[in-house]
This record gives sequence, structure tokens and C-alpha cells, in this order.
Amino acid sequence: MTHGAPIEEVVTFRAGHALLWGILTRPAAGLAQSTTAVLVMVGGPQYRVGSHRQFVLLARGLARHGFASLRFDCTGMGDSEGEARGFDSSGPDLHAALDALCKACPALERVVVWGLCDAASAALMFATSDPRVAGIVAANPWARSDASLAAATVKHYYASRVLEREFWLKLLRGRLDWRASLGALAGNLKGARAHHRGQSDPRHADSFQTVMARGLASFNGRVLLILSGKDLTAKEFLQYADSSAPWKGLLADPKVSRVDLPDADHTFSRRTWLNAVEDETVAWLKRLGTRRVDA
Repeated sequence: MTHGAPIEEVVTFRAGHALLWGILTRPAAGLAQSTTAVLVMVGGPQYRVGSHRQFVLLARGLARHGFASLRFDCTGMGDSEGEARGFDSSGPDLHAALDALCKACPALERVVVWGLCDAASAALMFATSDPRVAGIVAANPWARSDASLAAATVKHYYASRVLEREFWLKLLRGRLDWRASLGALAGNLKGARAHHRGQSDPRHADSFQTVMARGLASFNGRVLLILSGKDLTAKEFLQYADSSAPWKGLLADPKVSRVDLPDADHTFSRRTWLNAVEDETVAWLKRLGTRRVDA
């Protein structure tokens, strides 16, 4: 049986004094709707459409498999009112959006929060304590600081750069500013050493990265971690999780499933990569348990 296009409708709701706007995408008429729905949390300085329409395509793909979703503009972004604020202050937006999704789909039994980059970080910080949330999809989570960026750059950028033919051609032809390059390398090495020293620094106890770790450690639901192989943000996250005491062992927990897309970039800009993200998300959603949202 062939079904029509997904059904899309505008949803508005308030987070504090700000009116937020979103798009609810439902399965086409005649297609059974799952009792699991997805809240798409938009990260970075963008709105609900996403880079190269990735969130529109994801929402419609989910609807074709029976999953309703809500993607929305955070406070101060896109059509939503208010002053823009950082992801580490987006808890009220996330919880208000959860309220709106559950109100629009009263038959829901569970909600999954899907986030890219710092939206994935926000989900781990703020969604894990909400009893309605049974799962989180975290794509290329953000764990950046100046020191951690330097450490990831030293480990992943310079090692691959010296193996590139273009690098040696530029050097031999005198087109490489080696003084500036050496200065940058020295600065990154200094930052990398600071990063490794900082993992045991008690001043980092309330950093957003540590709050993410606490959220993941306390979460009773499931997590799907999607990582791009050609993304420095993803590499930086893995390096941070591997070297930080609060993150020790968290990614090896059975509740965390991991998918690596070796050739993908940060926003899955090619359709084949976005299709892979959709397929992995749908397969994971279908395996998700039957945890119900609270009445």
C-alpha cells in the first residue's frame, strides 16, 4: 500500500516569556503512528530546517517509518522570540518542547531527543532527568574547550597533514609559511598539555562536559551515539571522554550504542550519509524498550 506525504503542522509554545515556533511532522494518513516520538533539538546558530535541510529530511524520513517528530527554533533563533542563549542554558526550551510534543501526541508512551553537536550535549545535560525521555540520539556531541581543541588538533590534524602529498609540495616549492606553522604547532602543543593537566583540576567539576557526564551516568534510558569519521568535533569528543575522569567507562556502558560513519562530515552533508543516519536512527528506535511517559 502506498501512503501519501507526511503531515506537517505548525506548533507554538512558550518557554518562559518567549513564544517558540516548531513544525510537527506526523506519518501520512493511513500509516500507523508509533507510540514513540522524536524531539529534534537544533544546535548551533541555526534554526529548525538545519544545514542543507537535514532536519526537514530527517523528520520526513522518520514519519515514513511511523514516527512523529517535533523540530523547533530555540529561544532567539529562527522564528522564535527572545534573546538567543547558549546551549548550556537551553534546558527550559527543551522541557517546554517536550510538553508541546506530548500535548500534540497524547497517545505517546515514550520520547527520544535527537541532537547534533551542542544540541546533543544539551540533551545529555537536561533531558536525562525527564521521566518522559526514554532515549537520546547524540550525533557528534560538542565537548570543546580551547585546550581540548588543541589536543584534538595535535592528535588528528598534524598527523594526517604530514602524510599529504600537497603538504610536501608546498614545502618544497617554498609556498608554506613554516614559521607560522611552527608557531601554530607550538601553541597547540601547549594547549594539549594544558588539556591533559586539566582533567584532574577540581575547577572543572561544574564544566558543561562534566554535567553531560553526570547526565549520561544517571540516565535510565538508552543512547545512540553517531560519530562522523571526518569530523574534528567527534574526534575531540572521543578524546575528551577517554581522558576525563567523570567520563571514565560511560561510553562502554551497555545502554550506549555507537555507530561510526567513517567518511561522513559534521552535518552529514551528502545524502548517502544522511540516509545512513536515518536508517540507523529508525533501526534503533524500533529496538527501543517499552518505557512509558508519565501521565
